[in-house]
Amino acid sequence: MTQERFAEELAVDVSTIQGWESGRRPLPAIGAGDFFQLCGRLSRMGAPASTRRHLREAIEADQVLAVGITAGDAWVNPDSHPLAASVHRWTTTNLILWPILGKTPRHLQEFVPRTPRRGPAPAQPSLSYEERTRFLDHLLTVAERAKHADEALLRRQAVYLLGFDGRQAAVDWLRNEWTRAGRRRPTSGNITELLEARSASVALAMAGDSTHLHDFVDHMTDQSEERANLNYWAYWIGELSDEQASDSFMLSADTRSWTGHRMLEHLLQRLDPASPHLPLNLSTLHALVASRPSLLSGRPNARASITRVLDRLASSDTLTGTGRGQLAGLQYAVRIADR
Repeated sequence: MTQERFAEELAVDVSTIQGWESGRRPLPAIGAGDFFQLCGRLSRMGAPASTRRHLREAIEADQVLAVGITAGDAWVNPDSHPLAASVHRWTTTNLILWPILGKTPRHLQEFVPRTPRRGPAPAQPSLSYEERTRFLDHLLTVAERAKHADEALLRRQAVYLLGFDGRQAAVDWLRNEWTRAGRRRPTSGNITELLEARSASVALAMAGDSTHLHDFVDHMTDQSEERANLNYWAYWIGELSDEQASDSFMLSADTRSWTGHRMLEHLLQRLDPASPHLPLNLSTLHALVASRPSLLSGRPNARASITRVLDRLASSDTLTGTGRGQLAGLQYAVRIADR
């Protein structure tokens, strides 16, 4: 629709539409009731049914960015910090990173216009150099100062985002964090220690150093650690649907409460030999199939997909001894499925 027609349908002034689209008039500034009414109206006008969820997550991402940019290297009370409010899923995290990485989140591809729009229109949200620097400085402040047990979620989510910083000071901090939290095996049943080691190794892999991710995977041999990792992934991609306010659910949630079908598909798309996260992705897929052989039984299409991915991995020279063992285990599971 044209902006004029769109404004007419929503019974608002065309300047309101222009303000929303340009960012001059933040959408979250409207009342909660008006916001939900707008979401319903958009769906009835033909927008995807997921529009309401995406807009809600975009507001959450906006809050994280706004708080970080406003604070810069200053500390913010964890009780009011949006990074401490809930455990984020990959969709929200990708929205936070969108203006930093400049990459449209995969889950928003259905919203990308098929034809170029007329007139000037931003292709994505953007930050100035100063805003980006202030936000990343704030993440470093949070990572350094959030030390108390009730600040664990705030710190972990800040450390993960630091992996996309790229500045040498952030990379050096992550290496020190790995030395502190990742070199030793986590205490059995201690979810904070496990996730501190995971976050440091994953963030370093994003920064270009995957060495420590191999070490983390090698340490993750306890059954409770594997269960926590699977529950984390299930929540991350949305198979575990309940919202969570802390990480403790990863140890307590029943892994039988989710099917694993979406996780299988998600992981298969990420078993790229060049991926910095390959060690963790492969280890998680191995644990998933071992805990759910039914994912391959009676599903020839799934077996064909996993066979193609595993063959590509087998022909690469990127796997360690642990990775080759997991690859062999997965190949065996595919062969015996439905026998």
